[in-house]
Amino acid sequence: MEDYKIVELYFKRDERALLETQTKYAKYLNSISYNVLKSRQDAEECVNDTYQKAWDSIPPNSPQKLSAYLGKIVRNLSISRLLYNKAQKRNKNLEVLLSEIEEFLPSESSDFVEQVALKELINVFLSRLEKIERVVFVRRYFYASSIKDISSDYGLKQGNVKVMLFRLRAKLKDHLQREGVSI
Repeated sequence: MEDYKIVELYFKRDERALLETQTKYAKYLNSISYNVLKSRQDAEECVNDTYQKAWDSIPPNSPQKLSAYLGKIVRNLSISRLLYNKAQKRNKNLEVLLSEIEEFLPSESSDFVEQVALKELINVFLSRLEKIERVVFVRRYFYASSIKDISSDYGLKQGNVKVMLFRLRAKLKDHLQREGVSI
């Protein structure tokens, strides 16, 4: 079923919207959540919570791209779950990932306007990249994909992915500094 039809079902408060969402996006959402959490059980719970959040937020929201809307919800839920679980045990993979980009993340004290401005600057940065660079960057830092998965999905050597990410982080840092973001 097309996304706009699924969104229409949400607006009609038709519970088939949830079934259609699950049918079309369950594998995609589980993949995102598992990449963050490395736990099938926690990932499944976050995906189920994603369906509930979608039900609660559509309407009033009317997403143009349902996959991106759901992906953002499941990612945020998964990160929240990870932080909750972190009190008992640490997830080394995500800690490594966050340590790679922590200098670009806003501090807890950053206000909403600063966060929106940073988001826009990152979007401009991404729009100027070659397609493969953009895809690799987003897969690593938004979807939390491993370097091994990225390399196998795009036919690249792991070393090449690491070098590409290193250079992209340096480019991002330069871009943010040119735009006046203090790092």
